[in-house]
Amino acid sequence: MVTTKESINVSLDLGVHMNYTIRTMEENDYDEVYKLWTTIHGFAMRSLDDSREGVTRVLKRNPGLSVIAVSDNKIVGSILVGHDGRRACFYHVCVHEDYRKHGIGKAMASEAMLRLKEEGINKIQLVAFKENKLGNGFWQAEQWIMRDDLNVYDFVLNEENITAFNK
Repeated sequence: MVTTKESINVSLDLGVHMNYTIRTMEENDYDEVYKLWTTIHGFAMRSLDDSREGVTRVLKRNPGLSVIAVSDNKIVGSILVGHDGRRACFYHVCVHEDYRKHGIGKAMASEAMLRLKEEGINKIQLVAFKENKLGNGFWQAEQWIMRDDLNVYDFVLNEENITAFNK
């Protein structure tokens, strides 16, 4: 099992100089990551799953796999990553609106995918809301396949795990 990962530094010049680091998400990043999640328009968060305890459970179960992007000592992107030994899932993939279009999402996804390959995981799934045109466009441009041959079902085991959407 992967327990530690080195961060990678990226410097891009796309008209505006942007330096950022991709590193492992840690438990003590929770407050800043949660704050980032609340800034993302249309983002859905669940009261229990996205609590400190819920996110810590994912990080402990999947050590070294979730990643964040840091620029100017500020967390500007995240991917929460989990797997069951067969297939992985990306949760809460986001980049702060002010930092988009600089390759941060692609760099985070690439790093998370590399870590999963090291774990022997061969497939990743993610959920993107249909209304999320920017996100869906990103994944399609990155050659992810939108499945139209299956339906996704949820069954709520705990009615207290309320979903709320950011406005």
